[in-house]
Amino acid sequence: MTGALVALGALVVAAAAGLLIKARSGRVRAGRDTAGRDAAGPPAEVLAALDPAAAVTLVQFSTTFCAPCRHTRVLLADLAERTPGLAHADIDLTDRPELARRMAVLRTPTTVAVDPAGAEILRVSGVPRRDELLAALRERLPA
Repeated sequence: MTGALVALGALVVAAAAGLLIKARSGRVRAGRDTAGRDAAGPPAEVLAALDPAAAVTLVQFSTTFCAPCRHTRVLLADLAERTPGLAHADIDLTDRPELARRMAVLRTPTTVAVDPAGAEILRVSGVPRRDELLAALRERLPA
């Protein structure tokens, strides 16, 4: 009887965790204040990925075997192509755990919207929701 209750409890906890992750996946969140954590500013890999001509660069952090990363790459590339002032860059974290730690990337794909100076505007864990992402960036993009 105790084993069945433990199994049921584990199932409930796992289901609740899954629902929470699903609810948060793809949601736009405010950017992290990286200035207080790292006086040196954004990592060189992020600065190198920025498009100086764009008002906002969507920096996608992905890994080699991440299936949702492929979908995100297509979505963000299309969004950048169709939206003036928006650029897209992809950084592979497969062999760069120190960069993942420094950028606080806990899962892939993670998309970070960055201004030309490298300041984080917003971030999305999981596949972004196109309309929600565009709405959050609208004030930063040229009219």
